[in-house]
Amino acid sequence: MTGVQLHVDTDVGGDPDDACALAMLLSWPGIEIVGVTTNLDDGGTRAACAAYLLAVAGHRAIPVVAGAECSLTTGERFASTYGDARCWPPSIAPAPAPHGRALARPQQSIGAGATIVAIGAFTNFARLEQVRPGSLRNARIVAMAGWLEAPPPDLPQWGAEMDFNAQCDTQATEIVAAAAGDLTLVTLPAAMHAQLRTRDLPRLRAAGEVGALLARQSEVRAHDGDIATLARAHARLPDDLVNFHWDPVTAAVAAGWDGAAVERRVLTCTVTDGVARFVDDPKGRPVTVVTAVDAAAFAELFLARIEALAAQSPASP
Repeated sequence: MTGVQLHVDTDVGGDPDDACALAMLLSWPGIEIVGVTTNLDDGGTRAACAAYLLAVAGHRAIPVVAGAECSLTTGERFASTYGDARCWPPSIAPAPAPHGRALARPQQSIGAGATIVAIGAFTNFARLEQVRPGSLRNARIVAMAGWLEAPPPDLPQWGAEMDFNAQCDTQATEIVAAAAGDLTLVTLPAAMHAQLRTRDLPRLRAAGEVGALLARQSEVRAHDGDIATLARAHARLPDDLVNFHWDPVTAAVAAGWDGAAVERRVLTCTVTDGVARFVDDPKGRPVTVVTAVDAAAFAELFLARIEALAAQSPASP
């Protein structure tokens, strides 16, 4: 694909796979990132993290706008890694957005025909649809969400409850699932196979300042989340697992990567007992569903894109 415009909506400043996804897209041939909005962004701290990453990568010109601060459904706020010196420098400052910018920026991107890379809560786009009905009618959204089938044995058999992007704001998930003009779900059982491993870290660390940042944050995540114990408990996970690359796979699919298998299904998003689920329903709407990814090809693709970014000789912030 050439000349593709993407808008990244992210809860960067949590699981470092968001930062990995954004960084990977910055060197993708034929891709232009026209905007970044943050969700679950309490006080603009996640926007500060996104802006710092873009500055380190030499892409300060990409606009970053802080979006919704909390879940529409519950009002819950979610802490970020902002302020954790292991992940971000203490010099970065919160960047809350002026009133109305959080809706105007994504609406502008949709109007320009940009594909939305939704790698966080659906809150920003649900709010846009509520305030300006019909805004998502022409939106193409590629989302990291959906737990439709169980993964193969010897992998974590989690379920819809594990789908944080859908569960942190179930009302927003329902709204966007119904209103988006074109919806692609990069499902968790499929994306689970795309992984960052310890063997990848030396190459990642060597890929400039951004690569070193991503490697460090991924190691912090692996330590804090006790990923080693998870890997030992499931025979089909590698012993040197560092993290799952949920969001980078989603970004790659939005960019036109051909290493993902897809199928069209007719689905409805329902919320039962507080859990949002995408279910087959003949009265639902057509959805493109990613069912499998070429994990080996993706591992090489990700590292190559970060190395290409380093080769651009970005300026330091």
